[in-house]
Amino acid sequence: MGGRREEILDAALAIADEQGLEAVSMRAVADRVGVTPMALYRHVSDKAALLDGIAGRLLAALLPPDEREVRAGEGEGRAAEPRAWDERLRGLAYACREVARRHPWVAHLLFSRPAVTPDAVRAVDVIYTALVDAGVPDREVPRLERLISTFVIGFAASEASGRFAPGTLDPRGRRGRLPEGELPGHGRLAPWLDLPVDLDAEFEADLEDIRRLVEAVARRAE
Repeated sequence: MGGRREEILDAALAIADEQGLEAVSMRAVADRVGVTPMALYRHVSDKAALLDGIAGRLLAALLPPDEREVRAGEGEGRAAEPRAWDERLRGLAYACREVARRHPWVAHLLFSRPAVTPDAVRAVDVIYTALVDAGVPDREVPRLERLISTFVIGFAASEASGRFAPGTLDPRGRRGRLPEGELPGHGRLAPWLDLPVDLDAEFEADLEDIRRLVEAVARRAE
């Protein structure tokens, strides 16, 4: 049964990549797999469960290698030295960015569904344990997890969808369309807004700021 479920999730992912997430339906997946829609219900109970499965599959790709081995039953008996908490968060963030590049629709799915599958919960648990190891009080961990997840998924999705692109207007033409005197922030920052954006450097700087934030919350608890 597990093999057929994986085949179903593969088909759903392919449809979403080709036609968008809104094109994923039980009938479309059944047609792709070559079965009747009723045959899918042995493996996924409804469309909601199908979407949960896709989310879990994508979040599993964020797990560090040692976690993937445990998930697959291959890491039993190993006592790998755990990485530092900030390295674990950074690894998860970069993995999420890579997943969004392959699947630009991922943010809509992840922001609209809770983490309910085992793979999804494991990905969240990586963040929980990293924050605990950083010294964050337990009561603050869920809040910081939400902050970190929202930033990482939002950045990755915005980059993948082209939201951070400069657009087709040259800077002078863009400024010429702005209401005169009504946007003082834009006027002040114009020299910086017109510079090319190095998104790799910006992402790394943002993660460094998050690391400092986590450390500040941990220090408040001392």
